[in-house]
Amino acid sequence: MRTPGIGCRTFLRLLESHTPAQLFAESSSALSALGLKSDIVNALRNPDWSRIDYDLNWLNQDNNSAITLDDADYPPLLKEIADPPPILFVRGNPELLSLPQIAIVGSRNPSTSGLDIAFNFAKILSRYGFVITSGLALGIDAAGHQGALKANGYTVAVAGTGLDRVYPACHKDLATEIVNTGAIISEFPPGTTAKANHFPRRNRIISGLCQGLLVVEAAKQSGSLITARMALEQNREVFAIPGSIHNPLARGCNALIREGAKLVETTQDILEELNQYNQQDEKFTPPTMQSTLDLEQQTLLNLVMFSPTSIDTLVENANESVEVISSMLLILELQGYIEATPGGCYTRIK
Repeated sequence: MRTPGIGCRTFLRLLESHTPAQLFAESSSALSALGLKSDIVNALRNPDWSRIDYDLNWLNQDNNSAITLDDADYPPLLKEIADPPPILFVRGNPELLSLPQIAIVGSRNPSTSGLDIAFNFAKILSRYGFVITSGLALGIDAAGHQGALKANGYTVAVAGTGLDRVYPACHKDLATEIVNTGAIISEFPPGTTAKANHFPRRNRIISGLCQGLLVVEAAKQSGSLITARMALEQNREVFAIPGSIHNPLARGCNALIREGAKLVETTQDILEELNQYNQQDEKFTPPTMQSTLDLEQQTLLNLVMFSPTSIDTLVENANESVEVISSMLLILELQGYIEATPGGCYTRIK
C-alpha cells in the first residue's frame, strides 16, 4: 500500500496471483512481467521503511488495527464491490463492520428539519439493531452518528484521511465517542491528509458496507448523490426523504426518487423494504408538542407551510397585525416548530 504508483485496483490485480510475501520475493524481471513500471518495481525492491515504521507504530497503539481481504473481520458486503479496499485501518471495534448497516448521508449545510430527521431515523434504526454508517462530515453525517450514539447503538464512520487525524477537526469529540463504542475506518494509511479526490473513494466504502442507504437532504450537485449512485451500482437499496419543490436541499432527493429510489416518510418504510420490520417491535411515533400552544399560536402554526411562507401571507390569512404575527412567529421558532428561511419567510418543521 505504501508503494508509490500502486493504487487499489493494481493492488487487487496483484493479489490475484501473489501474496504480498511472494511479491516481495520476486525478481525485478518477474515484477516487470506483471505489467509494473520500472519506478514501481524499484520501490517494491527498496521499500521506504520509515513510512512502514510509522504505520506499525500507529498499529501498536490501543484500539488501532488493520484488516485485510483475507481477515475474518473484513466486512463481507464490502468484499463484494468492484474495488474493495485491500486494507482497512480501524480505530475501535472491527467486528461491527460485519453487522447489518444502514448508511445515512446528506448535506453538509442542512436545515434544522433535516438534522432532526437524520438524528431521529438513526436513533430508531439503531434500536432495531442496525449499525448507522456515515462519513463523519458536517451536517447530516454528524446527526446520523449522534442519533445512533443517543440510542446507545453502534455507529461506523468512514474517513477520507488517515486515522491519526480527524477531519473536520471540530468533530474530534464526536470521533472519540464513536471510537469508544463503534469504529472509525479508512483505506488511507496514517499520515494521509484530506484531499478532494479522497472523498468520492470514501463514499464507495460507505455504500459498500450497508444494506441500504438513506439520503436525507441533498442539493442537485451534492456529493451524497454520488454515494447514492454508487449504492445503486453495488445493488444496495437507496432511500430518500422527499421535500418541497421550493427547497434547493430537496432537489437531489426528489431527483433520486424520480430515478427509482424509495420515497421514505418513516423508519417503517426502510424496515419493511429490508424485511426487518417486526410488528411486535417498538414503533416510532414522532412526539407531538402542539398541546403546549394556545389557540392563536396553533391557528398560526397551521397556516405556516412545510415550504417557505411569507409574513405577508400569514398576516393576510390570519387577519392579524404584523406586530402580533411577528411575536407569535418568534415563540413558534423558539419552541422549534418553524425556522426562518431567506427572504423573510418561515418554514414549518414539525
